[in-house]
Amino acid sequence: MLRIDGVTVRFGGHTALDTVGLDVADRETVCVLGPSGSGKSTLLRVVAGLQQPDTGRVLLSGIDQNGIPAHKRQLGLMFQDHQLFPQHNVQDNVAFGLRMRRTGRRESERRVGELLDLVGLPGVRNRAVSSLSGGEQQRVALARALAPQPRLLMLDEPLGQLDRSLRERLLVELRQLFRRLGTTVLAVTHDQGEAFALADRLVVMREGRVEQTGTPLEVWQHPASEFVARFLGFENVVEAMVRGDKAGTSWGEIPVPAGTPEGGCRLLVRPTGVVLTGPEEGLRCTVTGRTFRGGATSAVSLLLQPEAGPRLEATCTLPAAPQMDERVGVVFAGGDVVVLPGG
Repeated sequence: MLRIDGVTVRFGGHTALDTVGLDVADRETVCVLGPSGSGKSTLLRVVAGLQQPDTGRVLLSGIDQNGIPAHKRQLGLMFQDHQLFPQHNVQDNVAFGLRMRRTGRRESERRVGELLDLVGLPGVRNRAVSSLSGGEQQRVALARALAPQPRLLMLDEPLGQLDRSLRERLLVELRQLFRRLGTTVLAVTHDQGEAFALADRLVVMREGRVEQTGTPLEVWQHPASEFVARFLGFENVVEAMVRGDKAGTSWGEIPVPAGTPEGGCRLLVRPTGVVLTGPEEGLRCTVTGRTFRGGATSAVSLLLQPEAGPRLEATCTLPAAPQMDERVGVVFAGGDVVVLPGG
């Protein structure tokens, strides 16, 4: 459906995109994930025809889009700030793209009604958009983007302005809706949870380059670099020297995956791999932070300061969670240790 081939964009002396390549298959949802300034929004603008690349090509269904203006690319766009027309009601907002394509009035009304039902807003077509909640306005924006039946739907931080509970609910609904409609989606976000919930495939960007691509599970289990690991929220990274099936670190010996080459590397230990023991066993630590995460397992995130080495993050259930300033021991579970490439 979409091929981005060696795209470079420069703004003066700054390279916003550096020979970026990316494919999006028909009916696939791809989320481009990265911090501010990584180039993800510039990439979306290039695909949309709102930004001309210095080099490279954008192909839609195999056709080079060079010289084709944004309004003729048959794309749907949905932005973080909705960008609805406040002077028009819901019907007119959703029908905007249909009017641009000179769709007949009867067909337009049928299509609007169908889409409002799909996004869970039946019976609101005559309401002013200003009378709707933030979540409802975002649903209207989605219906408007879908109305012309775009071959590619592009989302720019689509749920960034919504509160957490509403965002989580809409993510589930969006995922189901895209699968039901067979929509091809390219989304950009800085929110890891949003990307992991929505995507079939993730693209992690850093300073205008693609750092890693893969399914959410692949990226989570095997970060391609220390940058990706830390961006995903993993902080337990340490210098290591591998000897056999263990590695020596400032935290003591840590088991490593079978087949790990001997020598120096960087290790990631997931918080679930930091196992609490009695204060006289393993690595001695002091609890310096304690945050209740909630969820079905009533998880608690702990910050631990070892007697030697950088601090550790651990996860445990609420009943087993130690108190602030309590002394604990730590051992490491080998199944949650990852050898980072390029270490």
